[in-house]
Amino acid sequence: MLVFFMHIPLLTDVVILLGVSLVVLYVAHGLRIPPIVGFLLTGILLGPHGWAVVQSVHEVEQLAEIGVILVLFAIGLEFSLGELARMWRTVLLGGAIQLFGVIGGVFMVLTAAGVEPRRAVFLGMLAALSSTAVVLRLLQQRGEVDAPHGRFSLGVLVFQDLMIVPMILLIPMLVGEGGGSGPTLTAFAVKAVLILLLVFVLARFVVPGFLERVVGTRSRDMFLLAVVTICLAVAWAGAEAGLSLALGAFLAGLIVSESEYSHQALSDIIPFRDLFAAFFFISIGMLLDVGRVAAAPMPLVSLVAGVLVLKGVVAGAAALVLGWPLRTAIVAGLALSQVGEFSFVLARSGSGVGLLDEATYQAFLAVAVVTIGVTPLLLAVAPRVARVLEGLPMPARFKRGLIEPTDGRDQEDLGDHVVVVGFGVNGANVARAARVAGIPVVALEMNPVIVREERARGVDIHYGDATQAAVLERAAIRRARVAVVAISDAAATRRVVSLVRFLNPACHVIARTRHLREMDPLLAAGAHRVIPEELETSVEIVARVLASYLVPRRDIEAFVAEIRADGYEMLRTPLGTSPTLADLQLTLSDLEISTLTVDDGSALAGQALAETDLRRLYGVTVVAIRRGDGMIANPGGDTVIAAGDGLIVLGLSDEVNAASDLFRKG
Repeated sequence: MLVFFMHIPLLTDVVILLGVSLVVLYVAHGLRIPPIVGFLLTGILLGPHGWAVVQSVHEVEQLAEIGVILVLFAIGLEFSLGELARMWRTVLLGGAIQLFGVIGGVFMVLTAAGVEPRRAVFLGMLAALSSTAVVLRLLQQRGEVDAPHGRFSLGVLVFQDLMIVPMILLIPMLVGEGGGSGPTLTAFAVKAVLILLLVFVLARFVVPGFLERVVGTRSRDMFLLAVVTICLAVAWAGAEAGLSLALGAFLAGLIVSESEYSHQALSDIIPFRDLFAAFFFISIGMLLDVGRVAAAPMPLVSLVAGVLVLKGVVAGAAALVLGWPLRTAIVAGLALSQVGEFSFVLARSGSGVGLLDEATYQAFLAVAVVTIGVTPLLLAVAPRVARVLEGLPMPARFKRGLIEPTDGRDQEDLGDHVVVVGFGVNGANVARAARVAGIPVVALEMNPVIVREERARGVDIHYGDATQAAVLERAAIRRARVAVVAISDAAATRRVVSLVRFLNPACHVIARTRHLREMDPLLAAGAHRVIPEELETSVEIVARVLASYLVPRRDIEAFVAEIRADGYEMLRTPLGTSPTLADLQLTLSDLEISTLTVDDGSALAGQALAETDLRRLYGVTVVAIRRGDGMIANPGGDTVIAAGDGLIVLGLSDEVNAASDLFRKG
């Protein structure tokens, strides 16, 4: 075995990396340090600038590339082409403002410091890119991809990934070799359009049918192989067309997301994604020369602070320009403030043509690693930072995203109404049901597109950030009977709940959350009822299981009502300590439903159902009769049984077996 390991250096390095990662992550968990930081520390310790234990650095970087592909593929699975199309303003306008704003800011600072203009532009491009893998992975872990700052961040990151290849193509122009760049850029644009058209065709007309055939084989191995093949094939095709591998993988996820099998694909790919993503973060840590950083820490601190502030301010400004609230702008700005993984690709291209010397390259690596490392911490404190900054005095134009100008609608006559915060699927359903019941509804939403569309349909909906008292006042919260908080941002949900209870202690607050762990904080914040999607799914499954055992519907409804009434305590406690419900009796669990066919010559043929006396003699009940292509449901006692009829009977197994003799030819 030792000889085997010695002949495969990569396997030895992988075992070492994973083993040390386990130890580092265990310590990080005890210190409540995010896993990403643990992986970065592992790379720093074992890399060529640390203990130099790992020798196969290049091979580890290739594993890291697979990790980036799988991370972006999984993210694409959770979106759809339609949703991405609805985000076009964020992608094009928000992304352009962020990217060119950072490049321009870096250019002005560096040229003022005496840096050569072409180098200043190139360093601006390095700083402008954020980490798609890090940001979206953290947002996924926090359940905030669908939150306003999550949607804005995704749009900006997609634009950055689209721009990575044009920026690489601009490098020859920066060093005076741009004679053929015009045709090259044109060719890239044509290829990009063609690949996007191909993605649309595959997503709508090819892949769903292909996956349906694969699923028809009932082979899980074949399904997994098909999904991975689609992922890698589209990523490769994107790279061949001039896009990045990661963007190609994201497009592959979008393709599969249009099929009904996207959820199964996501669950199958997650274990591989998490494993290879670990190699990505480890490989970044391995690049850092700790000795060089330790020799001059203050310049590094200044550079890191400058990058975080500049990128945070520019991204936040882009969000404000597009009309997002101040809170969204602040959280998204902090989320996008790090230097991204594709900057490493750009840096390698620039180093090859003399735009980066070794000292500058190491400074760039240090800034990238540190900013990526602090991103989990920045996202954790972002809601509190937003709350503090929102309370500071500032010009009204910076708070224009907090509440829309009055539109002349009279809110004085509102009272005893429902305030719905968040007009996604859940919020829209609540509003629709309330309107059907004749209950007045006022909705609050931070997506201006949704507000415009729903207003055109006659919905009383307002644009604004419900974490602000002025926005809730706009919805007449002090006179509302019920408030439903149905947004995807966990921190914002807690803030809205607390604010509603402060403004109207008598208001009944119902909050929806994705994860069980958010229940107790929301109840502590003042919510009367918390609906966790995880447990509601469990309740629905339980109800269907009980129904399959023929438990009476009224007993199932009582059981479900009791589960919900005690705050899902039964589902939140270990199985051995779960409360028992005496009212739920599985009295019918031994029953079975069978179809018995009346043979020619059977004694039953020609008799009325009442004359057979099946219920009294055998204990079975005829619930339906299948006759030819038709069905007689709940037949009466005068229904005459004919030869060839299929009687659908309900009874205990032994009783059904005993009665079956009557159906045979006598």
